[in-house]
Amino acid sequence: MKRGAVKIEQASMKDYLTVSALSQYIKQKFERDPYLQVVRVVGEISNYRFRPNGHQYFALKEGDIVINAIMFRSQFQKVKFTLEEGMKVYVTARVGVYENGGRYQLYVQSIEPDGMGALYLAFEQLKKKMKEAGLLDLPKKPLHPFPKRLAIITSPNGSVIRDIITTIRRRYPIVELIVYPTRVQGNEAVQEIVSAFKQVHQDRDHLDGVILARGGGSIEDLWCFNEEAVAEAIISCSIPVISSIGHETDTSLADLVADLRAPTPTAAAELAVPVLREVLLRLNQLKEGLLLALHQRLSQFRDQLTRSQRAYVLTDPQRIYENKQIQLSSLGEKLRMLSQYDLTNKQQALKSIHQVLMTYHPERQLTLMQDRLMSQTRQVLRLTTQQIDRHKTQLVREVALLDAFSPLKVMQRGYAIIEHEDQIITSSQSIELGDQLAIQLASGRLQAKVTAVDHKEEI
Repeated sequence: MKRGAVKIEQASMKDYLTVSALSQYIKQKFERDPYLQVVRVVGEISNYRFRPNGHQYFALKEGDIVINAIMFRSQFQKVKFTLEEGMKVYVTARVGVYENGGRYQLYVQSIEPDGMGALYLAFEQLKKKMKEAGLLDLPKKPLHPFPKRLAIITSPNGSVIRDIITTIRRRYPIVELIVYPTRVQGNEAVQEIVSAFKQVHQDRDHLDGVILARGGGSIEDLWCFNEEAVAEAIISCSIPVISSIGHETDTSLADLVADLRAPTPTAAAELAVPVLREVLLRLNQLKEGLLLALHQRLSQFRDQLTRSQRAYVLTDPQRIYENKQIQLSSLGEKLRMLSQYDLTNKQQALKSIHQVLMTYHPERQLTLMQDRLMSQTRQVLRLTTQQIDRHKTQLVREVALLDAFSPLKVMQRGYAIIEHEDQIITSSQSIELGDQLAIQLASGRLQAKVTAVDHKEEI
């Protein structure tokens, strides 16, 4: 039985599939199913992280149901709007199996936002982005009132360029027009428009303004003027830019960032240049006004000259000096009186100062100081003699008192000073038998040894 069981087990192993074989089989089933080659799915974007230069991975979500999706780079480059987390979208894709992960997923071919067109959504997203960056609120450059040379960026063919040239030639034929031909539709148009603005930047010292124009069309036709690269080229332009894209109801990103927006190309031409006849008429009016003002001013000067010539200053100039001579004479007399008064005051002050100086004459002061010095010297000598006598008397008295209390006087009467180990002995209590004593007499010194001690106190 054991051998038979082993045979049955070995025979059944042939029916097992490898993981890769099963995965390939499932993948072929998906690929052969015609209903899974093109599917249209609606859902919300989930788990999306933008990868700048690669394939885009995300998921479509409906409630708790989630399907993974991938959109290859070549397909994603055609998407004009920005995917956002939670955005409801319509997806056209095929269903396939990712063998390494063993899961099915959507391979997205196109994607559209819910509720609005993809291009319109992309336009609103880009406008919001530039608004937040402050690029739509930059100060606008004023147009040149009398341009000498204008740049026109548009298609060299069609009615737009003809309308602009015709309008400018009719209004202001003295201006020079330089056309920078570009495409105004399609993927190549963006790069050509940006290149045209780069050329304008190189020629900026010889240009007074730029007209960027295109005729009407659908949002797809006008889309190149909603590209961020074109908007940045307009913002970077150092000379004023007039934008006229599409019809009056169309608004492009180029219109929003330009220094001035015109509803039509013809209107752009009218805004770029004045009417030469009106300018000349205005110049003639200013010329006539200037001549009239000049004549009036000359007339005023003539009247003023006539009045000045009739003035008594010129007819009788002697009268100018009469009043001045009277004023001069009066001021001279006043100056003389003030000088005399000042001289008298200074003489009195000098006399007072002389009296003070005589009082404090050095010779007189010296005599007074000598008399004072002699008097003080006599007084110092008298006080010094008295002080010396007083100190002598006190010294004699203190010497006698010191001699009376001198230990030597006492010792001459038979007393002695006894010392033991450099300590003066005043009591037998501090002495023991055998101690060596030093005895200081009035004349001489003895060494003695204690042979007996009597501690009896006697008075």
